[in-house]
Parts: sequence; structure tokens; C-alpha cells
Amino acid sequence: QVQLVESGGGSVQAGGSLRLSCVASGDTTSRGYMGWFRQGPGKEREGVAGISSGFSTSYADSVKGRFAISRDNAKNTVYLQMNSLKPEETAQYYCAARFGPWGVGNWYGTWYDQTNYNYWGQGTQVTVSS
Repeated sequence: QVQLVESGGGSVQAGGSLRLSCVASGDTTSRGYMGWFRQGPGKEREGVAGISSGFSTSYADSVKGRFAISRDNAKNTVYLQMNSLKPEETAQYYCAARFGPWGVGNWYGTWYDQTNYNYWGQGTQVTVSS
């Protein structure tokens, strides 16, 4: 079993920055595919950024150039640096992981597909005020 614990959420004014962290514990002997998702009030959960086991990254169009996903395998940790935050990005942010071979499709084309991830954290709240 794998446990994912997010941290780093909080309240920030529009234009501000936050850095989220997700620590994986448990059976993490294999490097996994990691992703950040978010769910705002009254919205469906959506993919924000993903990072492959080979350190390739991909982003939702809405966050390109402002957000950066990274990982430190030695610490079993994945990060999401969020800059120039907007009020509409207020949401619960979730870390997700898949250990082992990727699921359906090519990773670049399906990293945002939630069904490809088999572990999820509890989430951390990000609130952006105008």
C-alpha cells in the first residue's frame, strides 16, 4: 500500500505563490507516475500537472508558464510550484500516483485521466482571494 500526504496549501492573494508538496510512503520502491489535480467549488476534478517516472512533465493549458511540477525521488516527494495564482484557482488540490506500468494510452496524452492513477491523497486547500 502507498499513502500520499499533501501539504503547503493555504490562503494567498491573487498574483501570489504557493508551493505544494506530496510525500509518498509505503511501498514506493518503484518510481511512479505522479500528478496534481484540483477540484473547485461546484466543479469537476481536473488535471493540473503530471510528471512521469522519467521526469517528463505536462500541464493543463490554463497553468502553463505559471505552475511547475517537480520530484525528488530520494525524498519520495513531488512538488507543485504555483505562481501568479488566480481567484478561480481556489480549489482542493490532490496528489495522485500510479506505481508500475502506465495505464491506458500514451502518458503524454492521458496523464490527466484520473482513472490511470491508483493512489490519491486527501487533498490540501488553496484559497486565492481577489
